[in-house]
Amino acid sequence: MSLINTEVKPFHATAYHNGEFVQVSDADLKGKWSVVFFYPADFTFVCPTELGDLADFYPKLQEMGVEVYSVSTDTHFTHKAWHDASDTIKKIQFPMLADPTGVISRNFDVMIEEDGLALRGTFVINPEGEIKVAEIHDLGIGRSAKELVRKIQAAQYVASHDGEVCPASWQPGEETLSPSLDLVGKI
Repeated sequence: MSLINTEVKPFHATAYHNGEFVQVSDADLKGKWSVVFFYPADFTFVCPTELGDLADFYPKLQEMGVEVYSVSTDTHFTHKAWHDASDTIKKIQFPMLADPTGVISRNFDVMIEEDGLALRGTFVINPEGEIKVAEIHDLGIGRSAKELVRKIQAAQYVASHDGEVCPASWQPGEETLSPSLDLVGKI
């Protein structure tokens, strides 16, 4: 079953955020747009490139009213150690959630049980707590924060413009579509 349009399942986690350990739960995702960004493990190879890319786009996402939560099966202590050790990870200003029991990873269907790691999963969640975008990659395939921003812009547009949809590669300001019988076979 697809996770699209389902509500985020309950969770509680400790996160490393702005030099402190803080508590984060599913309730924190409600009332604003959120991105839950799973990655396999701290102190690895592709992961810091993705998290650094996401950190570079974080100010733009904040302007859009979006909070980002990165998640791995590491502990919050490991997140702090990685943050302290890596110049790339030092750029991160969003909460880094610890999921050592795998509860959150299982809730989002990204857990690799035999390895105790999460797949590269990206989930965009609307203010009502419903998953609107779900993207899951194999471990060797890195993601693009620039494309994530575009997808969130499209999701936000569709949410606020009833009856309109965004075509492929849509960018803000471009034309959208209003599905109707008149368009059938004419696109």
